[in-house]
Amino acid sequence: MSRAPGFPTRGFILNFARLGLVCLAGYGLSCASSNPSLGASRLPDGSLQVKGPLAGPYPSLEELALNACELMTRQPGASNGLYGFEYCALNYFSKEKNAYFLSYLSSFREKLDSITFKTCSMPTSLNDPSHPDAVIIGFNHTHPHSRAFSKPDLSAWIRWNPSRSGARNPERIRDRHLMLFYRERTGECRTYIFNLATRIVAALREGHWIPIGEVYTPEGDIRMFDNKDWLP
Repeated sequence: MSRAPGFPTRGFILNFARLGLVCLAGYGLSCASSNPSLGASRLPDGSLQVKGPLAGPYPSLEELALNACELMTRQPGASNGLYGFEYCALNYFSKEKNAYFLSYLSSFREKLDSITFKTCSMPTSLNDPSHPDAVIIGFNHTHPHSRAFSKPDLSAWIRWNPSRSGARNPERIRDRHLMLFYRERTGECRTYIFNLATRIVAALREGHWIPIGEVYTPEGDIRMFDNKDWLP
């Protein structure tokens, strides 16, 4: 979820008119397009399930993040600033393959976008028959106009429990996380991760996670570490 402060709220229809897409950002609806990267569907209970894998295998979470950022921020509208919108996806781990995978993407949303406020509905289950041992460990989303996590993003640890996956098998315990991908106007892809267990926010820089802040309230307030910021 992303919000651009300091801009007046305007009609969400401009998002799509400027992109030349035929879609409706209505409640619980997804953009109607032939985008082959989309693979989410609504289940009878109202939850979202997404197919997999779209990408992978990757030997490390860092490599998955680098590639997922490139792939997701190049989707139609994903980097169109105030007139763009968000995409969501899952990442997951297969012990048999000892590798990480990215699911197909979701463009569903539960509320209307505005010029300043963007959302996407996160899938909660995975359909990947080729990896029956898959464990969902991460939730990914793009921001079209902000490189920083929003407060609703950072209150995610309250809603998504447990914050660690595979608790019944010590060998498979992994902290769950929320990733954010943002493409600068210069073309550089920024990747951030929020650890739902430790509440630490880190930036991926030169292939390594660098802690830059800590979430200290249930509402999603972040305290940046000394000499750290969203930009290097």
